[in-house]
Amino acid sequence: MEFTMNDIKKLREVTGAGLADCKKALAESDDMDGAIAYLRKKGQAVAAKRSDREAAEGCVLVKAENGFGAIIALKCETDFVANNADFVALTQDILNAAVAAKCKTLEEVLALPMGDSTVAEAVTARSGITGEKMELDGYCTIEGEYIATYNHMNRNGLCAILALNKAVEDESIGKNIAMQIASAAPVAIDENGVPQSVKDNEYAVAIEKSKAEQVQKAVEAAIKKAGFNPAHFDSEEHMESNQTKGWITAEDVVKVKEIIATVSAEKAANLNEAMIQNIAKGRLNKFLKENCLMSQEYIWDKNLTVDSYLKSIDKELTVTDFKRFTLRAE
Repeated sequence: MEFTMNDIKKLREVTGAGLADCKKALAESDDMDGAIAYLRKKGQAVAAKRSDREAAEGCVLVKAENGFGAIIALKCETDFVANNADFVALTQDILNAAVAAKCKTLEEVLALPMGDSTVAEAVTARSGITGEKMELDGYCTIEGEYIATYNHMNRNGLCAILALNKAVEDESIGKNIAMQIASAAPVAIDENGVPQSVKDNEYAVAIEKSKAEQVQKAVEAAIKKAGFNPAHFDSEEHMESNQTKGWITAEDVVKVKEIIATVSAEKAANLNEAMIQNIAKGRLNKFLKENCLMSQEYIWDKNLTVDSYLKSIDKELTVTDFKRFTLRAE
């Protein structure tokens, strides 16, 4: 089709594509609708071509209104695209639509209308514009009487959201707890919310760690009793290095290795199981205290737990739900 600069500008406004892409789309199409379709197909082609790439960057946003809140992440490949104003605006538009519709699942979000297409198609079209793989991820929701949100340092990489069982006049109360969630990454509100499989796994790890420590203590005591420094024999690498330095001899290594093998076997066969279990239970309790929101140290006052902080404001005040999402591996 024949086209003018105004046609190019109009197509760019509608699609957000670059000038060169708009010119090519118009040249390859019969009309404006065809040009729009061309750019969408281009986006689909780019998305398919880059489907094996990792979308490790992105934009994470949070919003709440009318007793419903959500966190959503639109992922891409580079921080250059993630920080682009149009990319952030698209993420915000998707989140606004999701919260307004009170979508419970990511599938519902993807099916939402956006312009003359759907959210899924809008993401694909944006992929065509940037040339990067994009995907919606991390969608989580919350409902409650009072909802507080937090976008860590407004950098769109880590967000938290929580619900309290009743409204509070001071909005900083909810925000402070949301910041706690962002910072301390709790796994549940309290011990009752921690899956039994998680507890069982932590207890099993604690058992093995406690056994290993008891064996190691016995080995170190035996090495010291034989007149050697345990630090010189704590790994094959150190033994080799310390021989080179002249701190120990090859004969010393042989003797200490015999001690390690003998004492390790004897101690492992004669561990006090009751003591091991008590140590493991203590470790599990420590894990639960540090990873359950209400029992965590309150980040703004180490003399308080989150629970005691909330109770100092209102004896009935508590957290009923929370969600947290970050792009970074932890």
